[in-house]
Amino acid sequence: MLLGTLLVLFLLGGTGPASAHAALRATDPEDGSVLKSAPRDITLTFTESVGLLEDSFRVLDPDGRRLRTGEPEHARGGGAETARVTLPAKLAEGTYTVAWRVVSADSHPVSGAFTFSVGKPSLTTATLDTGPTEDPATKSLYNIARYLAYLAVALLIGTATFMAVCRPPDAPVLHRLLRAGWWTLLGATLALLVLRAPYESGEGPLGALSADSVTRTLTGRPGEVLLARLALLLVAALYLLRLARLRKPFGWAGAALAVGLAVTWAAGEHASAGIQVPVAMTSSALHLLATAVWLGGLTALLVTLYRARLTPAAVTRFSRVAFVSVTVLVVTGVYQSWRGLGSWDALTGTTYGRLLTLKLAAVVLLLAAAALSRRWTARLATVDAETMETAETVVEAEAAVREKVPEPVGGPSLPAAPEAAPEPSAPVEAGSEQRSALRRSVLAEVAVGAAVLAVTTLLTSTLPGRAEAEAAAGTPAVVGASVTNVPFDVGTPGGHGKVQVTIDPGRVGDNSIEALVYGPDGGVSVVPELRISFTLPAKDIGPVDAELTDKGGYWGNSFLNLPIAGKWEMKVTVRTTEVDQVSETRTVVIR
Repeated sequence: MLLGTLLVLFLLGGTGPASAHAALRATDPEDGSVLKSAPRDITLTFTESVGLLEDSFRVLDPDGRRLRTGEPEHARGGGAETARVTLPAKLAEGTYTVAWRVVSADSHPVSGAFTFSVGKPSLTTATLDTGPTEDPATKSLYNIARYLAYLAVALLIGTATFMAVCRPPDAPVLHRLLRAGWWTLLGATLALLVLRAPYESGEGPLGALSADSVTRTLTGRPGEVLLARLALLLVAALYLLRLARLRKPFGWAGAALAVGLAVTWAAGEHASAGIQVPVAMTSSALHLLATAVWLGGLTALLVTLYRARLTPAAVTRFSRVAFVSVTVLVVTGVYQSWRGLGSWDALTGTTYGRLLTLKLAAVVLLLAAAALSRRWTARLATVDAETMETAETVVEAEAAVREKVPEPVGGPSLPAAPEAAPEPSAPVEAGSEQRSALRRSVLAEVAVGAAVLAVTTLLTSTLPGRAEAEAAAGTPAVVGASVTNVPFDVGTPGGHGKVQVTIDPGRVGDNSIEALVYGPDGGVSVVPELRISFTLPAKDIGPVDAELTDKGGYWGNSFLNLPIAGKWEMKVTVRTTEVDQVSETRTVVIR
């Protein structure tokens, strides 16, 4: 009954540390707005605190030339959740493109772009950056290093805990495991430190060779956390050497080092931003420690089962420790899931929620393998107890026989004639069948556990549902004169791009509409036909044809009448050749 309850709780909340990437909540000027006069600065507001880069803002004028702006800074009175840059004193009339890039408090880079116009909208050849971008090679290497760090810290802490609690007789095998975990964690941490700067800026791996990159990494909070982890690893190396020489069990000093390592994850990534930071950091550290004790301990148990003699009592002790670890994982996992998702709809409606569902499926398999291991552990303990009881009975019987045989009188008796020795037979170890079954079930646990850590690594790189909902609530789809970008792809070489649709003023009644088609190279593209229609499903109105006409470089109509406020579905149909066309739909708000 208790195991079933734990399983249900784990299904509802068994996540890794909840990621809390910053999401853009608002921009000033607003995206797509048309201003009567030029603004003095640009301010962005995020769902959490962000770090700024030297190149956090790139502002392009209507001709696509980059403007000279001030240094990026946090807005006065706005706190670390804001980013601001000062614009030149005089801005020409037309549409300006703002591309931005910041670093979330949880260490992940976030980027995007928007437009605003001074006086009236204009044609622009500037390319809009619509989302986070990272160099593929840098991102892959960085994520591999993060995954190896997770595996290594689990192996290091789990093996040390297994040795302290279970006290296996063949410690040298496990000391080699400790060294493997330490060296892997050291290498992964150094790789993360080297790749940190190009990962933030979106450069290739060679960007780490720049002196500016090294300085930026060492002075930023993620870099400082990685340096603290390196310092703890050096202390841990001295501690492990001392224990190996003195053959002492792990004590409070080892536990303190394990907690310190777990805190570097909590302080450097997910739990350090968002809501309830102190509680989240504590929960994240406990979650990582419980994961390490369970999965790392399983690895140590598996190696010991294959390489050394392990008593059933030691296996039983680890089974109890694993049960406590699972309980901690359940409690912290429920909290982390609530913090990351925010709502039940996010479980199926966001990438974060779908990844979480995948991880929960893997957790079900993991708990099933763990239940099987506990069953074989109980059987092995029973066989061992019966063997010990049989051995004690034999010893008692031999002692009783010796007591009944009288001492010889008159000197030692002649030796009895030797009996024929029995034929030698292969020794059969008690409980060998149970040990083999236990090895297989523990091996399955370790394999599924590695997969769970892999999904956890993906989760920590994904925008959570709560942050996505906060960003959506703070940024309306279309307010006033607005620009909506609609990507398209007809499936032919060069047949992709996007349509930039401007609706002015975006309110009930007559509106003007302009549409500009961008090709794959980011420049203005000429297409044979462009059609846009509007439908209001809630009122069963439409489709209302925008009746666009070719204006020589862009498509437009000055008299688009949208009679009712609401969320309209805008259908954009692009024909690139005589036979190739595609339709895309976006939602716009008319007030």
